[in-house]
Amino acid sequence: MSNEQIQKTNRRKFLLLLALMCAPVVISYALYFFDYRPESKHYGDLLSIVKVTGKGTSITDNTILRMKDLHGKWVLVTVDSGRCDESCKEKLYFMRQVRLVQGKEKHRIERLWLINDDIEPDPELVKEHEGAYIVRDRDSEIINLFETADVRNKHIYLLDPIGNLMMRFPEKIDGKKMGNDIKRLLHVSQIEH
Repeated sequence: MSNEQIQKTNRRKFLLLLALMCAPVVISYALYFFDYRPESKHYGDLLSIVKVTGKGTSITDNTILRMKDLHGKWVLVTVDSGRCDESCKEKLYFMRQVRLVQGKEKHRIERLWLINDDIEPDPELVKEHEGAYIVRDRDSEIINLFETADVRNKHIYLLDPIGNLMMRFPEKIDGKKMGNDIKRLLHVSQIEH
């Protein structure tokens, strides 16, 4: 091989190597400028992060529950009247079931029902959802951190283990999809539990 052929071969190798190293940067800029968005896999709607703080009175044992007491757990939250109509009962049911289907990981999930009025919930309903935190928060210390009153009663919300409101599930709940979202979050969560 002549000296000129070696130089051509080396130049080709160098240009190929340079193209390979620059390709990811060029591709990422192209995807950004052409506004490419891959299909989302999550069922719930991601919300702007809001730190949920405050306290409320637990109706089961009349103690004070501080939101920081729930840190370290994923928390499914519903806001509704103590009267609890059919949609409220459905939300409580899905919260319970989604927690149960997580199997050995269910201890990482808590359920919180924020009651936004002075109506006492049915004792049978409270017994049916034993283990859930049922908190009277009519004075809106916690509730005001959620969306407007006409929206927040329609959804189940999710708080992350450091107390941030981060997701809400659609009004007409698909329990299987909601369970898959929670399972995925539990799997990728790096926060100690």
